[in-house]
Amino acid sequence: MKKAIFTTFSILAFSAMAAFAQVPNPRPTQKPADDTPPVAPKFETQTRPLPNAERIGVDSTNQLSLTLREAIELALKNNNDIDGSKINSRIAEENLKAAEGTYDPRIVSESFFESRTTPTASTIGGAGSSGGVTQQNLSGTVGVEGTAPKGGGTYSATFSSSRTTTNNQNATLNPQFPSALTLTYTQPLWRGLKIDNERRTIDIAKKNLKLTDSQFRQRVIETVSRVEQAYWDLVFALRNLQVQNDAVKQARVQLESNQRLVEKGVLAPIEIVAATSQITNFEQNVYSAQEVVTVAENNLKSLILDERTSGLWSRPLTPVSPVEIEVPRVPLEFAVAEAMKNRQELQQIETNSDINQINKSFLKDQTKPQVDLVGTYTTNGLAGGANNITRVTNAANLDLLARVDLLSTLNGLTPLNLQPTTTVTSPPGNLVGNYLNSLGNLLQQDYPTYRVGVRITLPLRNSTAEAELGRNLAEGDLIKNQRSQAEQQIEAEVRNALQALRSNEARVASAEASRIAAEQLLESEQRQFRAGTTTVYLVLQRQNDLLVARSRELQSRTDLNKAIATYQRVTGTTLAANKITLQ
Repeated sequence: MKKAIFTTFSILAFSAMAAFAQVPNPRPTQKPADDTPPVAPKFETQTRPLPNAERIGVDSTNQLSLTLREAIELALKNNNDIDGSKINSRIAEENLKAAEGTYDPRIVSESFFESRTTPTASTIGGAGSSGGVTQQNLSGTVGVEGTAPKGGGTYSATFSSSRTTTNNQNATLNPQFPSALTLTYTQPLWRGLKIDNERRTIDIAKKNLKLTDSQFRQRVIETVSRVEQAYWDLVFALRNLQVQNDAVKQARVQLESNQRLVEKGVLAPIEIVAATSQITNFEQNVYSAQEVVTVAENNLKSLILDERTSGLWSRPLTPVSPVEIEVPRVPLEFAVAEAMKNRQELQQIETNSDINQINKSFLKDQTKPQVDLVGTYTTNGLAGGANNITRVTNAANLDLLARVDLLSTLNGLTPLNLQPTTTVTSPPGNLVGNYLNSLGNLLQQDYPTYRVGVRITLPLRNSTAEAELGRNLAEGDLIKNQRSQAEQQIEAEVRNALQALRSNEARVASAEASRIAAEQLLESEQRQFRAGTTTVYLVLQRQNDLLVARSRELQSRTDLNKAIATYQRVTGTTLAANKITLQ
């Protein structure tokens, strides 16, 4: 055994001397003394400092412990995409209120003063010697009109009153206070009976509100899934950085071991160079891992913070949620059924189909003739100041009447003895009074007017409505095609997600076994090295193998957790799995 060890060390020493012989040396080569050992025990190398752990823009002394639940809550509170979806939902709510506002009654009012002088040539026109009649009118009208929520009918109630003065000699009321109350209702009997543009707009606004709610839920699901992915990426980055740092430390231990063996004269100095090279390689991995940590941390912060001035940007995040997550174990049929029930894309397509059906009903209704039942009821009131009119009859020509009576007497006839007659015309008593009397007459409904009729509008051609209906039918077929495509896409996503779960779960078990084996091989190689039966090269190779195995184990566990998040997203169960309730 001792002979074998001595032979191995001799071979190593010869290799080291051969390597040194190939390096140019400005000094003359001198033959070593006969008592010089086969290795150089005085060989020294500069000790490199540990890699700097500082990262750009963060204070490593001010760590923030963060669970996955807390990260999701911050994202739901601060994420700008979710805020935008909330605003869209508010807009949809206001649009619905605006659409329903079409049924709000409208008050219409009008007031004016009018003075009108009309020429007249009739003796009964009351113009007198001026030849004209002047009428002054102060009028006011107020009314309520609107559309009925059911049946598509329109209504109006109008009250009007005025004060009228005139110089018409035949007017028995001056001034007058006429008033009127008119009620009108128009009811569609065919087109517009079951649906009209107002009801169509309201129904579409309701569907759009449902659509924005679904889009909001989808955006929340996507955000939560992205937070989960970013969180596990940060977990992997930090653990991988720790693995790389551990590799550097382990390589430094190996270097110290090599230095001790060189000092004892049993190891060639070149093995110190090899160990140092291993350290520098591992240090490069540390620097790359630090960059990955920064990128992963910033990706997570961009999802959970609302603005660039937040103080959390300067704090490093430390994920503390357990890495081991229970893997869902569901059959394919159940997973597909869950996805078809929960995926917001299908619900949005269904809502678009409902909107298409609403438009179809409206456009189909527009192809019908317009037939309306119109009913009107009016009650009038009138009052005013009494203007008694006195008229004298048989007084047109008194001389003529006297001559007729004289001639009648001469001829033995009875004289007419006609005398002028004075007649006074007065208005009815119930019409004499002021404005209140006019309102009383109005309420008593002594002077009503009724009118009932049918109004028909029959276009000779209705090509516009027919073309719009045809376009709507084509859009309905397109929506069906979109649903089929979406269902196929969801089917593929669910299958891929389930396969990723199974594959990554198997990878975790395999990677764990590989890491354990790499640890055992390294320990064995180190024991053999200490016993002198192996080389430094193989020890370093075993260190590399262990580093790769540990990184693969971390990556497989991260991929499994991300696969779980992806499965929850594609089946639409992200909110339920994370116990998130949307109000």
